[in-house]
Amino acid sequence: MNTDNRPENKGNTGNGGNRSNRQGGRNRRKPYYVKKKPEHQDGEQVKLNREVNEASEAQENRENRENRGNRDNRGNRGNRPNRENRENRENRENRENRENRENRENREGKQASEKEVAAFAGNKEAQEFSTDGIVFEASDSMVPEVIVSIETESEPVPMIHVTGVRFKAGGKVYYFDKGNLPVKNGGFVIVDTARGSEFGEVAFADREIKESAVVSPLRPVLRVATEEDIKHHQENKKKESEAFTICLEKIAKHNLDMKLIEAQYSFDNSKLLFYFTSASRVDFRELVKDLASVFKTRIELRQIGIRDEAKIMGGLGVCGRSLCCSTFLSDFVQVSIKMAKEQNLSLNSGKISGCCGRLMCCLQYEYKTYCEESAKTPPVDSLVRTRDGVGYVTEINPLAATVKVKLKDKPDSPPTLFKRDEVTLISKGKRSEDEEG
Repeated sequence: MNTDNRPENKGNTGNGGNRSNRQGGRNRRKPYYVKKKPEHQDGEQVKLNREVNEASEAQENRENRENRGNRDNRGNRGNRPNRENRENRENRENRENRENRENRENREGKQASEKEVAAFAGNKEAQEFSTDGIVFEASDSMVPEVIVSIETESEPVPMIHVTGVRFKAGGKVYYFDKGNLPVKNGGFVIVDTARGSEFGEVAFADREIKESAVVSPLRPVLRVATEEDIKHHQENKKKESEAFTICLEKIAKHNLDMKLIEAQYSFDNSKLLFYFTSASRVDFRELVKDLASVFKTRIELRQIGIRDEAKIMGGLGVCGRSLCCSTFLSDFVQVSIKMAKEQNLSLNSGKISGCCGRLMCCLQYEYKTYCEESAKTPPVDSLVRTRDGVGYVTEINPLAATVKVKLKDKPDSPPTLFKRDEVTLISKGKRSEDEEG
């Protein structure tokens, strides 16, 4: 075969060899074989030419496949991070779904285990019961005569024995540990507090309460008060009145805008406290220095609110009795104007306010009962049916369980009083709608 007639690859000639080289193939020249028709050749020469042409085509196809593979690899290198991110995201989602499914199955299994197994015996007809949306059927053939119910025992609430002590008449009760001391109700004891030893009265000697209601650590009762302790406490009360007078003089001397309420000694006389009220912040540093030089002990001044002032000072309420806060209320409760509205009281602040200028604490005494009874009573202006006919409610008394009804058939007659159980509610708020129509 003549192989010297192979032309050089100049430009776009041949079967695209230069294009494959430019697309990332090998840099060597690709051989180019020219197919010629056999002219006056014998059979062996024709067969040899055919084999050479097939070999050249096979080599060209192999190189084309390699070039195409190189191009695919370059594209795959750019797509590999995206594919990896997508696979990671799918794996994470599958893992989260699997964990959520396991948690849900565990929770459902726990809820189902806490249900009691119902007993079905002696019933000829099939019965149904449901547990968490799954309906089961039971009949005489399925349920044995003896049924053992599974009951879940709740964990016992930890309890603790405490002794209640108050330091003022009608004051808050604090919890202490009496140990093995013979404490009696109404007796006096010496207890350990954050301010040191204090003299207090026993509100209750022994009571079992929840451990969560106790502020840890539970401080101990040091001893039962002796005659000397009681005498020392009485002497402290006399000293407190003297300290109160001296502090008033010092306040006037320093021209401070503050109202002194009470002076109080600690039981061991290691601290002297003065309680005062003021409309603004007071700089009493110089006052403290003067008081410390007079009493030779630690001085503390504490600013309190007007409700605490009324509790300490005491007084008479609009009912003619002593103030609740100074006699039996241990803590101040939240009182709102809604409580007065619910009880149909006057919203005049002078009538529902106490000596402190705040809403009276007694407004919350019957509030809960009023709410419960009002829910059972037809509201005002509602349409009701009575034994005398249909009418509108003009007035209600929830605690007495009575209503006054203006009958439609007797518009000139005064409202009639009925028991709450004697009327039937037809609709609420219909009176105003009918009058407008």
